Amino acid sequence: MAEAMGSGIGALCRAVALAALMGGGLMPVLPLPAQAQTEAEAATETEVQAEAQGADLRPEVAGLMQTMRIADIVALLREEGIDYGRTLEADMFPGAGGSGWEATVALIYDGGRMQEAFGASLNLALEGQEAATEEARAFFGSDLGQKVLDLEIEARRALLDEAAEEAAKVAWEEMAAEGGARVDLLEAFVAANDLVESNVMGALNSNLAFYQGMAEGGAFGDEMTEEQMLSDTWAQEPEIRASTSDWIYPYLALAYGPLTDEELQQYIDFSSSPAGQVLNTALFSAFDDVFTPVSKALGLAVARQMQGQDI
Repeated sequence: MAEAMGSGIGALCRAVALAALMGGGLMPVLPLPAQAQTEAEAATETEVQAEAQGADLRPEVAGLMQTMRIADIVALLREEGIDYGRTLEADMFPGAGGSGWEATVALIYDGGRMQEAFGASLNLALEGQEAATEEARAFFGSDLGQKVLDLEIEARRALLDEAAEEAAKVAWEEMAAEGGARVDLLEAFVAANDLVESNVMGALNSNLAFYQGMAEGGAFGDEMTEEQMLSDTWAQEPEIRASTSDWIYPYLALAYGPLTDEELQQYIDFSSSPAGQVLNTALFSAFDDVFTPVSKALGLAVARQMQGQDI
């Protein structure tokens, strides 16, 4: 679970994690057969609008999405989401979700719907920003831009492996302890793209949506008010901020290892430019529009697991 960083990295870092959403206490149960489709269709108005508008993307936005390989990024994020569904099952109803739960999660993380929601949001966010859109497409369509996208996607895929993720963390800790030009450049990249703050806010939005989905599904009865959900969500902020930083820097160090300092500086320069800033803001907004309803649908699915057990 996405940022010039409106770049591929924005897309990739946006889904740093949905964090630890809830504690245990859910009893194991297979969802009713009809629930999988119902839960997957628990999309918000944003998703519904996305499907209606998907064919109406302006050519420059469609071209930018193609250049930035958004379809590849969404496919990778879907893979991560399905893996996260397994984590939810292990934490909340170990070994009892079965094929019904897998089907529910796969439908919630529907790649076509995610990409259409992303496209609709990006189309709206970049309205009136034709010059910035073309500048972004020119950068990411260049040899350096395509190299950056390849490295970002390859590194994100590599970090699906826990051993590789741990190795990246160790490598970053050693690099940070030594300091030097590369550390300074990576810190400048994070600052230019507001990676930590934007990802923290996105994760908080997703976590709140998860609570709201559970509440809508009747998991809390009358015990959890909207105020309590907000309070509990904000209580997670320090942990989310720490885990975001702990993930982003090792990821960036791994992804951009093959870049020269000069190439990385060019990327930072684009990120800091007006076009890069416009794109970065638009990308974060688009991924919020994708993952907030996904998180709510997951919460609703978990709540229905609970109700099924009660029955």
